[in-house]
Amino acid sequence: MNLNKSMEMYLETIYLLETNHGHAHVVDIAERLNITKPSVTKAMDKLKKEGFINKETYGHITLTEKGETAAKDTYYKHCTIARFLEKSLGLSPGEASINACRMEHIITDVMLAGIESYLDNENID
Repeated sequence: MNLNKSMEMYLETIYLLETNHGHAHVVDIAERLNITKPSVTKAMDKLKKEGFINKETYGHITLTEKGETAAKDTYYKHCTIARFLEKSLGLSPGEASINACRMEHIITDVMLAGIESYLDNENID
C-alpha cells in the first residue's frame, strides 16, 4: 500500500501521541487533526487492515513495526524540512512547521538529500 498524505498524517500523529502517552485513542487523533471521530475510526480500520497499527475495540491504538517505520520517516521529513525553512529562509518555528507539514508528503528523496546536505554544511563558511 502506498501511503497517501492522509494516512501519513494519521501515522505521524499516532507516533507523536504514542511517544508522549504510550498509545493513542480515536478521540486524541481526531482532536489533534481537527477531524471527526468517525473519519478517524474509518482510517484506523484501513491502517489496521494494512498492518500499520494495532487497535483494540474502543481502546488503545499503537503502531506496528511497519507503522512506526512509516511514521518515523514522515516525522523525520517534517523535522528536516522545518529546520531547513528556519535556517535558510528565517521562518519562525511555527511557520516553518506549518509549511513542513504540507511539504513532507510530496518531497522527493533527491530534494530531501539536498536539504540534508545544506543543513550538514550550514556552519561551514
